[in-house]
Amino acid sequence: MERNPVGKLLLFGATGDLARRMLLPSLYGLHADGLLPDGLTITGSARGDLDDDGFRAEAKKALDEFLPADRKDEAALSGFLKRLQFQPVDLSDENTFAPLAEKIGDVSGGLAIFLSTAPSLFEPAVKGLEKVGLAGPTVRIGLEKPLGYDLASSREINDTVAAVFPEERIFRIDHYLGKETVQNILALRFGNSFFEPVWNARGIDNVQITVSETVGLEDRAGYYDGAGALRDMVTNHMLQLVALIAMEPPARFTPTDVRDEKAKVFRSLRQIPPEEVPHCTVTGQYVGGAVKGEIVKGYDEELGRDSTTETFVAIKAHVDNWRWQGVPFYLRTGKRMPVRRSEIAIQFKPVPHSMFAGRGGLLQPNTLVIRLQPEEYIELLVMAKEPGLDRDGVRLREVPLKLSLDAEFAGTRRRIAYERLLLDLIEGDQTLFVRRDEVEAQWIWTDAIRAGWAANGMKPKHYPAGTWGPSAAIALTERDGVTWQDD
Repeated sequence: MERNPVGKLLLFGATGDLARRMLLPSLYGLHADGLLPDGLTITGSARGDLDDDGFRAEAKKALDEFLPADRKDEAALSGFLKRLQFQPVDLSDENTFAPLAEKIGDVSGGLAIFLSTAPSLFEPAVKGLEKVGLAGPTVRIGLEKPLGYDLASSREINDTVAAVFPEERIFRIDHYLGKETVQNILALRFGNSFFEPVWNARGIDNVQITVSETVGLEDRAGYYDGAGALRDMVTNHMLQLVALIAMEPPARFTPTDVRDEKAKVFRSLRQIPPEEVPHCTVTGQYVGGAVKGEIVKGYDEELGRDSTTETFVAIKAHVDNWRWQGVPFYLRTGKRMPVRRSEIAIQFKPVPHSMFAGRGGLLQPNTLVIRLQPEEYIELLVMAKEPGLDRDGVRLREVPLKLSLDAEFAGTRRRIAYERLLLDLIEGDQTLFVRRDEVEAQWIWTDAIRAGWAANGMKPKHYPAGTWGPSAAIALTERDGVTWQDD
């Protein structure tokens, strides 16, 4: 597609944790590889009284801490720091925007804004930008999700931004979509002919998506306790994975075509009525236990007070359309799990007749495993015959056909997800960003689940840290004769 790079980038929250860990290292990586437009200036902004030199010193400290050793290059670092400047802004004080506009200067060559801030500051931020001429036709804005905590608050935020920026200049960021393996789902599905004939209800028995974390609250207590696992992980990331697995083939790899097909999936998600919510969802909250041999506290202990926020959720979902009718999508995510893993497991239907049954050969249905992290690989589990003369019967065994992306592309540097997303924001490619109708369809679905929890008075079931969640999560699949992919 045609790219339209801007000449200036503005980072709000430029001294925060996301900027230090992800944004500045990502921008440095793009600079070091010669991918940033020549002359692109990067203006950092936050509350406080830093000047240009102070911000450059802070940026250098962050890069020293978070850049891998093999990426550090003094010449590249010096050139990158020269791109940086700083202007203090208090987003709640409209008088601080005029000096910002003066610092940035002429935006006729294009300006990209990255806004990562509390949702309560979105309205004063976009109004302040508009007032000083930093919201015109050459300006695009990137918004870090989550946008709101339900459909109503999401619409309020989107309306606020839409009053100043049209949809084609709004880039809603879900960092999962910047991950290489997530994009590889599209290549796997639409670049290989042998999957398409069975990628439907006739060929697939069920789909499982697991995103498990070993960490607890860390430094996110304030946000997480108000969000919980459903809002934090399912609405924001896991439903995007569902869409990539379930979407119809787009005619072209363009922002409109790809996002049209994803939006259709979200609109096809079967809404779970209140009376079905207890049977189709499980919520949990971790208590004290052991993770990787280390004794850890329970959620309430970490938080310092009692809470009914869920740290685990499992859902049986359905996509009600022609391709997927009757195929359950099992979603599972939680904190303080035994391992850190993001994985999609697609279990195919068994062969219609086994010719080996009379000779003692037992068949397992084929499974396709797409591992997103920590390793990155695609594995197809297929049946093979064990070597031998078979005089006592045929012995069949499941063996993996494994494509390790880490090994296959060992000579290629793996990029941080934000490198791709920041470059796409700078160049104006919306393919990997989330459109408003996608966001609202996601919230409609998850709001119905929360309403069902409230209607049934459901409280999270406790599970020991270091386990796979409440036992009810196992029952959720085993009622259907399905076992979670935990290997």
